[in-house]
Amino acid sequence: MQEQREVANMETGKTKTLTGIVTSNSGNKSIRVTIDYKVRHLKYNKYIRRQTRLGVHDERNEGKVGDLVEITECRPLSKTKSWRLVRVIQKAVQA
Repeated sequence: MQEQREVANMETGKTKTLTGIVTSNSGNKSIRVTIDYKVRHLKYNKYIRRQTRLGVHDERNEGKVGDLVEITECRPLSKTKSWRLVRVIQKAVQA
């Protein structure tokens, strides 16, 4: 039932999807994703780098630190987690 609603939302384009880099995976089934973006300063017209850190639910524990991931908005799963991992776009290079 829940999958049908999520598929319906994806078809209509109502859910937000973002891409970001995993910065922490210390919790079980939880990761922290950082999304970087630029904003133009109103007075000086210079671009400023900003970032947003989001708590993401990772059901299969597949996100590792440094991975580029795609996440989507979902219902609140805890106090800080209201995003869900969709897929890992690019794995981090391990040295």
